Amino acid sequence: MTQGDRGMSEPIVRIEKLEKSFGAVRVLNEVSLDVGKGDVVTIIGPSGGGKTTLLRCVNALETYDAGSVRIDGDEVGFSDGARRRRRGDRELARIRAETGMVFQLFYLFPHLTAAENVMLGLRRVRRMGKAEARERAMRWLERVGLREKAESLPAQLSGGQQQRVGIARAVAMDPKVLLLDEITSALDPELVGEVLAVVRGLAEDGMTMLVVTHEMTFAREVSDRVVFMEGGRILAEGPPAAVIVDPANERVRTFLARFR
Repeated sequence: MTQGDRGMSEPIVRIEKLEKSFGAVRVLNEVSLDVGKGDVVTIIGPSGGGKTTLLRCVNALETYDAGSVRIDGDEVGFSDGARRRRRGDRELARIRAETGMVFQLFYLFPHLTAAENVMLGLRRVRRMGKAEARERAMRWLERVGLREKAESLPAQLSGGQQQRVGIARAVAMDPKVLLLDEITSALDPELVGEVLAVVRGLAEDGMTMLVVTHEMTFAREVSDRVVFMEGGRILAEGPPAAVIVDPANERVRTFLARFR
């Protein structure tokens, strides 16, 4: 699937006037954003701009103060009843299973093999039998080029390999949207390419993704839309050609100058 084939579908993720504060600091200020099924939407901007907090709200790792986040029509942080109430832990676990998230750090369980790390959510959340979970884990490890490392512990893997296991763990859950938060920032430069190649492949397969990154070449070549955030607000949004290649916003131009 190419960029030209995507971007016309109904939103699978709908964020409306989202607000989040930590104490007196407003981190998200009326952020609104739609992500269509099969779209790759990349968020760029300076550190501290609210990018990671936005992803964590979508994944229900952070509670938001006001506004709405819906995944395929389901409100994430609150029940859909007449009275707005925060979801309980069991409800949140169900919601989170629809939004696979891959973090800056790998967060693999050190005592589990690569295959066991991928199988864990399938067994505990999806309630799969061991044989079915194992088969799916091996399929996704092969997809990310790590089938031969299935029995390796995380300490026996490179950083890039660990991150690829993290991606396999997330996509094996068959989420409706994949959230990627600076997944190459903790890697040595020579390992970045192997991880981004996996993400490119997922994009070509039509995986819906919301990506936070500082890899501007990746953002330009893979994204359907690029969003620039600063100070908890979206300052620019559009196709890569309009936001990265020839931005009209002066602040965006200043930010991108350091990458050229």
